Amino acid sequence: MSASAQSPASSTNLKSGQLRNLLVATVASTVGFWAWTIIGPLSSRYATEMDLGAGQTSILVAMPILVGSVARIPVGALTDRYGGRIMFTVILGVTAPLVLLTGIVGQMGNFPFLVVIAFFLGIAGTVFAIGIPFCSAWYERNRKGFATGVFGAGMVGTAVSAFFTPRLVTAVGYMGAHITIAVVVAAMAVLCWLTLRESPAWSAPTAPVLPKITHAFTLRVTWQLCFLYGVVFGAFVAFSNYLPTYLGNVYDYDATAAGTRTAGFAVAAVIARPIGGTIADRIGPKLVTLTSLAGTVVLAVIVALRPEEERVYGTAFILMALFLGLGTGGVFAWVGRAAPAQDVGTVGGIIAAAGGLGGYFPPLVMGATYDPANRSYFVGLMLLAAFSAVAFLLTFTVRNGGKVDERTRTGPG
Repeated sequence: MSASAQSPASSTNLKSGQLRNLLVATVASTVGFWAWTIIGPLSSRYATEMDLGAGQTSILVAMPILVGSVARIPVGALTDRYGGRIMFTVILGVTAPLVLLTGIVGQMGNFPFLVVIAFFLGIAGTVFAIGIPFCSAWYERNRKGFATGVFGAGMVGTAVSAFFTPRLVTAVGYMGAHITIAVVVAAMAVLCWLTLRESPAWSAPTAPVLPKITHAFTLRVTWQLCFLYGVVFGAFVAFSNYLPTYLGNVYDYDATAAGTRTAGFAVAAVIARPIGGTIADRIGPKLVTLTSLAGTVVLAVIVALRPEEERVYGTAFILMALFLGLGTGGVFAWVGRAAPAQDVGTVGGIIAAAGGLGGYFPPLVMGATYDPANRSYFVGLMLLAAFSAVAFLLTFTVRNGGKVDERTRTGPG
């Protein structure tokens, strides 16, 4: 039975497993995001030990984001086919040894090889494309925004990475930190296999994966939501990975101090995401998304002017994180409304990929446009403001963005 055709009996069955599966999936996402972003918090260490320039550091930080973005498309489609339990277990199981390899190669000081390993480490970022259809299938349509918002809070893994990775390196050494993280990832893979269960509303489709992906790309809503999510989630991912470098270059913070502030940024976005999803369930995702993008435009301009006092730029970054978090929750609450039910996983995977790709390019742009003489990232931040303004206008064109009317609601929409 599809998620769009739940009987009263299946709704009862959903209630019995909703919370457990949602929470385990969210923790799995947190662990996956931690593994996905372990390079960013250590970027200053790599830059110093390998004598890297700003451009090389940007490439290294951005590399995991590339694969973690593009691979979300097939992973989302494979989740439709095999279910979240299998896919969470497989992806986390593959990620654990990649974390170890990252530590080994980083200790060798081989930059080209580390870039290659960072590329494959990006597989950890695909956990997002697994959890969206998995958690969505466990909830009724009028609560899908809540479900995807709570699951999306797993991106707190970026804050965990920013805060704990440098401290683990200090406490147990560089290689010891990577061993510890790898063990956590492997343990989470086992936990997923033992505790996760598929929703009674889910059934494995028999159609081949490639045609499903091709069909999803023909839907107008796929492209619209891809752009919106590419801006809001892309900005979150970019700052979560590049903010330690930004704070070091502009304000002279060391790795631990910059990581602590980056963790605060990530936590603010994480808190706002389920709020955005829940509000979208009540008033519609369009208003939530418009609010998010308007706030991002204003705050990007403020940060671009490089205020000198931490109470100013710190507050601006926290507010930006809150607006971006609201937007990520709002946009993904839109997927279950605007995409056909049988395509939610595939469309969600493509949109998640767009969000990741949205986070891939900004660090490269920031590195390429950095003005060392003035210690300024003005160009990169103004580009964020410009793209957010374009996304604001595009939001008005996306369908099914209003409040769901329970009396007239039919079909998966």
